[in-house]
Amino acid sequence: MGAWVAAVLVSGALLCAVGGAFGAAGFIKSPLSQKKLTEDSVELHCEAVGSPIPEIQWWFEGAEPNETAVQLWDGAWQDRVKINATYKQHSTSAIYVTNLTLNDSGTYECRASNDPDRNHLSKSPKVKWIRSQANVIVIERAKISATPEVTAGSNVIISCNITEPPTAVKGHYWEKGGTRLDTNETSPEFTSYLIPKVDHDTSGEYHCIFETVPLSKATVYVKVKPHVYAYKKTEHGNEGDTGMLVCKSSSYPPVTQWSWFRVVGDVSQPVVNGSEDRFFIKSDGNKTELRILSLHLEKDPGDYMCNGTNEKGDGTAVISLRVRSRLAALWPFLGIVAEVLVLVTIIFIYEKRRLPNQVPDDDDGGSAPLKSNATNYKDKNVRQRNAN
Repeated sequence: MGAWVAAVLVSGALLCAVGGAFGAAGFIKSPLSQKKLTEDSVELHCEAVGSPIPEIQWWFEGAEPNETAVQLWDGAWQDRVKINATYKQHSTSAIYVTNLTLNDSGTYECRASNDPDRNHLSKSPKVKWIRSQANVIVIERAKISATPEVTAGSNVIISCNITEPPTAVKGHYWEKGGTRLDTNETSPEFTSYLIPKVDHDTSGEYHCIFETVPLSKATVYVKVKPHVYAYKKTEHGNEGDTGMLVCKSSSYPPVTQWSWFRVVGDVSQPVVNGSEDRFFIKSDGNKTELRILSLHLEKDPGDYMCNGTNEKGDGTAVISLRVRSRLAALWPFLGIVAEVLVLVTIIFIYEKRRLPNQVPDDDDGGSAPLKSNATNYKDKNVRQRNAN
């Protein structure tokens, strides 16, 4: 009985080893069917496992009758198709189709295979390609008339009106930066939003969204010149260290060009990136940094100005840079040491002057009379007792 159990265990181990050496491909994630509007984008994902790691391909078959499937590749359809794939522990692939048209409706198929002969021109693969499909339906985009670009004003009302929606409109709302905004309740095809004052806080992209299937939306752009501010108005650095000055902008549209200047008197001198091998500028969207290597105690302190520019104008901010000596951190300690030394000196001098006046005189016999008097007083008492 024990031998039979051992044989079964050995057989199971051999089967596991064979399975680990070669495992047929299988899907762990399949693409999902979607409905999209024209000019939108669609994204489909597919993942497969197997040993060896399977290859993934994407195929498309149009919705028109008698259309044949064609393989898609990265850059197809006038560079509207993008395909990304990774092959590590398993196969992962994603396909992106941008600026959709009605002709992009159809069946998108993810194929996976790890057979060595899968791409051979004459041999038939032993393990056929496994397939997973998703249907993408592209619907004509609704016509939405929106408020033109806004650049200034108070109590500005922006609005959107939808015509020829793909399905019945169940509601509508506004969004800005991913945040849902309060909106008025009017007719299903019309919506508006009140902007109390157009400035850097209220600038941005406002999206009016109509609840159709799929969602229909349009964008109203509120644009102002850059609102540039210093992360810190005053920066401190030690001599020889690296100083960093930072400016940001909180307005829309984003800053397209940043510049730095050194303010000397009434003149603004441009700071060139990489100059003197000490000044380095790094700008990214609405943020810019000026790094100054090996700060100099005399040359570098002063005012620096950052300037941000977008299509509506420019804005500036000023940062004061102060450079401390490396010994600056020692001054408090040295001050304490000096105070202690002065105090010790004063105490020493005082004690030296006071001690001579307090030394007792050797010729002073004041203690002797006290002893004599005490003796006489005792003897007197004794005599008085004897007399009685």
